Amino acid sequence: MFDRTGRRVPFIGALAVVALLLAACSSAATSAPTAQVLPATAAPAASAAPASTEAATGDAYTVNVATDATLGKFLTGEDGKTLYVFKKDAASTSNCTGGCAQAWPPFELEGSETVAAGDGVGGSLTTFARADGSMQVAYNGAPLYYYATDQKAGDVTGQGVGGVWFVAQP
Repeated sequence: MFDRTGRRVPFIGALAVVALLLAACSSAATSAPTAQVLPATAAPAASAAPASTEAATGDAYTVNVATDATLGKFLTGEDGKTLYVFKKDAASTSNCTGGCAQAWPPFELEGSETVAAGDGVGGSLTTFARADGSMQVAYNGAPLYYYATDQKAGDVTGQGVGGVWFVAQP
């Protein structure tokens, strides 16, 4: 975007994108998913920012704990990226669909993939069926998501967005 003098004004464009993302996050799913407890598997030790959480078999993921100087401990998923919870969700029910799910991709498992808790993850990891039939991972019943804006392990740019998105804490 440019102002009247022809100078580039990226802030206004970014503000419009954030407004669209927040609006997209207000959609609601209506189907009742089924939750299941996942089998326990051996998990590698947690680290502050693991390079990858995908196990050597290629079909197992480990949820680990990372630490931020301001936020404290939080959960991480694939490639050490931050996991978030959406305060408008109910237990094992995602209310983030459509454009919301594009901005906040659900932590999903496909086929025979599994998930395990790393060191310091004391809660229960389960999966449930989303309205579209995909299987989303939940922590203590809270559906888990990534934030599309986070680029690397340790990014926590989704913290507090819209007053409804927060890092998942162990």
